[in-house]
Formats: sequence, structure tokens, C-alpha cells
Amino acid sequence: MKKLTIFAIIIDLCIAICFFIFYGPFTYVKNLVISTAMVTKTHQYIAYTFYSENTVKKVLAENAYIPLTDEVDLDDIKINTKIPTKFDNEYEEAILKREKGDKYKKLDIKVGKYDAHLVAIYDPSKVELITAPKFNSGNGAEKITKMCTRSGGIVCINGGMFADPDGWGSDIPQGYLIKDGKVIWSDRSSKENLIGFTNDNKLLLINATAMEAIQKGMRDALQFGPFLIVNGKTMQFASSAGGYDRAARVAIAQRKDGVVLFLVTEGVHTNGPNLKEVTETLEQYGAYNAANLDGGTSAQLVINGSLINTPMNVFGKKIAGGRSVVSGFGLID
Repeated sequence: MKKLTIFAIIIDLCIAICFFIFYGPFTYVKNLVISTAMVTKTHQYIAYTFYSENTVKKVLAENAYIPLTDEVDLDDIKINTKIPTKFDNEYEEAILKREKGDKYKKLDIKVGKYDAHLVAIYDPSKVELITAPKFNSGNGAEKITKMCTRSGGIVCINGGMFADPDGWGSDIPQGYLIKDGKVIWSDRSSKENLIGFTNDNKLLLINATAMEAIQKGMRDALQFGPFLIVNGKTMQFASSAGGYDRAARVAIAQRKDGVVLFLVTEGVHTNGPNLKEVTETLEQYGAYNAANLDGGTSAQLVINGSLINTPMNVFGKKIAGGRSVVSGFGLID
């Protein structure tokens, strides 16, 4: 009888602790539970299990952003591969100061309080879409290390969407993929956010169908978002929360001189920079157009065959060699 009483007391204490955590003064816990659960349709029930519909709506509103709808002005991009001798500020010097023949430069920086890796690629004509060797076959997904090497890449990042019904990923892309001016994957006909490079090697951010984007000159593209910077104008957020809460991040950008920036941060699915911090960092380094790519568990940066960052799963455990994905961008030589 005494054991049963002790057990009941322990259960009561656990319930009380959980109640205090979820409904007490811990705003971070509430925001974390709701924003993490609501990013996927399959886990939204978790948010509604602990919180009212009004509370969920309020937290989502605080993490909302105001989409950029401006059309990218590609005429503003003047590609210049010459090495400058003068720099406007320390960030420009960090990016552009290099030796003759350098194809890229990697900087270890901070995004907010999180470690991050920023790569400047000097010839945008060398940046191409990379993909898994096959789609929807059951075993086509590929780690960026292997995808990059197979594609002849020197520096590669992951990029686009894919079906993830059980949390283990798949080799089924979602949205559009464009390679060499041709649609190589499409599961819809609607206008979507497409991120990629034109035949003139300029980063085009466009809300369009795949065929509309190709008509605008798109050679290589994938679907993701949101757009963070368009024509030097940064995305605005509903509050200081910074949008999408926190996670490991991947972003791609281009400066007005044509230099392409790959940004990959450290972190896990629920702990890393928010989009506001990512946007501010890219702005510091001169990004004129920039977009968010697939982050969280999928975040990967590969240089010369080696995985540079430390991808982690939702439990904070390292993923050896990175997660298998379906698409990304690479410096191909």
C-alpha cells in the first residue's frame, strides 16, 4: 500500500511539473512547442494538445514575417570577377580580399550567438543545381558529401524540399526542380517561390511556375523560401521573434558584384538562429538578393569532400555524414 502511495505521489509531481513547464512563466517553452509542432502538418496536434487555438494563433503571429513581393531587378547585378584593392568596410574586405586564382573563400562567423560558415564564390557561372541521381525510387536520396563529389563540386550546400512523412526523409522532391533550363521534377502547376540562377548567372528569386521562371531565363532552380532580401530590401518581421523560430539555417545570396554567398549555421531543429539574424548577417556582407533554404536536420555544407558543419537530429544527436536529401547548390569546377 505504501509503494502504491509513493507511486501516486510521483505521478502527481510529474503532472504538476509538466503543468508548470507548459503553462507557467516559461514563454520560450510555449513558443518552442507551438512553433516546432506547427511547421509540419503531421505534428500540429501536439500544439493543440497543450494549448488553446487562440494561444497557438498568437504565437504563430508573433513568429510571422511579411513576404517580399518585389520583382528582382537583375540589371542591378553587375558581375565583376576582378580582385578589388579598396574595400568599403571590414565585411567587404573579409569577403573580397583574396589571392589570384582563388575560386572561393570560407569565413567562420557568428549568426546571432551561433557558429556559422560563410562561403564567398567569386564566379557565379560555376554555381549549379545538384540533385540526387534518381527520384521516387525508394533509395535515391543522397548525402551532400556524395552528391557534391558525384557532381564534380568543390563547395556544396543542401537546398530544396522533399517529402518527409515519417521524419526519416525520402527521395521524393516537393515543388519544382529546374536544371539547364528544363524541368526535371514537378508535382504541381501553381506559382511557387523559386530560387536559382539565370543563363546570365544572376540569382533570380521569383514567385512563378517552373515554365514561367524558364521564360524569365532561369537555368537552374529549386523551390523553397522565404526570400530574405530582394533588391537590397530586407524582409520585415511581425515582431522581434524573427520568424520560423530557431533552427540550424541554410541560405544563399548574391552581392551586386555577382559574388555568391553560401551560409550554413550550426544548431539543431529547434535551436539556432532565427531568420532575422540570418538576414541581418547576409546584409552585413553585402547581400543584394538572398533566400532561405532547407535547414534544421538537413543543413549541410561540404567543401572538398568534407562535411564542414555538424548536422543534428531533433534530439540533438549528431548525424554521421549528414542527412540524405534530394537537391542543393554547388560550386562546380
